[in-house]
Amino acid sequence: MSERIEGEKIILRRPIESDAAFFARWYNEPDVMAKCGFTERTTPEEEISAIRRCAANEDRDWYTITTRDGRILGEAGLLRMFPAWRCTDLSLIIPDPEDRGKGYGTEAMMLMLDRAFRHWNFHRVSIGVVGFNAPALRFYQKMGFKQEGLQEQGYFCNHEFSDFIMMRMLKYEFAPEDVGTPPNN
Repeated sequence: MSERIEGEKIILRRPIESDAAFFARWYNEPDVMAKCGFTERTTPEEEISAIRRCAANEDRDWYTITTRDGRILGEAGLLRMFPAWRCTDLSLIIPDPEDRGKGYGTEAMMLMLDRAFRHWNFHRVSIGVVGFNAPALRFYQKMGFKQEGLQEQGYFCNHEFSDFIMMRMLKYEFAPEDVGTPPNN
């Protein structure tokens, strides 16, 4: 697995234990917890354990997102990778609102989709988003994801139920030059 993927504005690199303080800080913010489905507060020690588990897990391809000068922005990765079916889920989190709207997420998403479709040769990438996270929904739609399902009131947060929206992108939608014309359904 690639240890580092470089973009114009960002670098995706493997998580290291010193990243844990960043994630423990941001993943305890109520807004981040709500939008990411975190139900318990975390500690730097728990984040170190998560980094170690991730490194040992063969069904993940996970990265810390940094600026070119090394400042941590968030994380992105493929999870629940199932090569036999050529499908995977994708996660992308940039927790600091000050780092959003600057193109970092767009570039990270493009690099991860390229990795999923071209490196891993997946046919399908899925992502889920809670219905009240309108900025994320707009972002995923802008990136080309299509809504394919709805888990009505399938998400419980802050004593309220919300819809959970399932989205997907197929390889020919991302890289038509790699696969030719889409199949007829």
